[in-house]
Amino acid sequence: MKKHQLSPSELHHRYQIQAAWTAAIRSKLFTISNMQAANHILEVGSGTGVIIGEISTRFPGLTFGLDIDPQANAFASDCNPQTCYVTGDGEQLPFPEDTFDTTLCHFLMLWVPDPGKIISEMARVTRPGGWVLALAEPDYGGRIDYPKELAEIGELQTEALAAQGTDPCIGRKVRDIFTRAGFLEVQVGVLGGEWTGSPSKEELDSEWRTLASDLHGTLPNEMLANLRKTDLKAWSDGSRILYVPTFYACGRVAG
Repeated sequence: MKKHQLSPSELHHRYQIQAAWTAAIRSKLFTISNMQAANHILEVGSGTGVIIGEISTRFPGLTFGLDIDPQANAFASDCNPQTCYVTGDGEQLPFPEDTFDTTLCHFLMLWVPDPGKIISEMARVTRPGGWVLALAEPDYGGRIDYPKELAEIGELQTEALAAQGTDPCIGRKVRDIFTRAGFLEVQVGVLGGEWTGSPSKEELDSEWRTLASDLHGTLPNEMLANLRKTDLKAWSDGSRILYVPTFYACGRVAG
């Protein structure tokens, strides 16, 4: 997960909301990879420990989290002391080959300069026959905003993310990355969208805090406030559509 201007507790709350969005596909990938039988499990880019913390309570294997941010690791350790958190770089994982049965990431490839190298490193530390999982990677190039007055939000956020050195269109590339890494049984898909009501006030507040952080210095506060007002109105009157294609991928290590 990404390094950010928000505090660890604010990030943790944001990551919990993101994790709720992707819960269904996690369960599917955990079944495909037989997570129940995994003895050693690593999350690369574990952030504040939301995903690997969940895994530590659901499955019997030993859990490990790696993140480049020591502050995030300290927060995660306090929240989830049964997991071993390590500060390190995903491009040079500090583990021997064939250490883990399952290695995974969640909203990580978006934020790294060389996602192919990260996935190759994840494969290196995963035993033959084990699984590498990319649980969620967004594709802002396919974002849909409606009403049309809100399309500017997506355009500005995509530009802001690119300015931070990310690849906002990483989602559509995950199949190519997993295939090039030489995995067996590669499966790739995209999360669907459903709109059955409005997000909670808590979710909307979190979304707008993230937007304000991403767009800091690129948009006058008054304009940002007007966009937020339009967004809230569209949610309340049932017209709002917001969809960011979010891809997932999994593959089994050859050997």
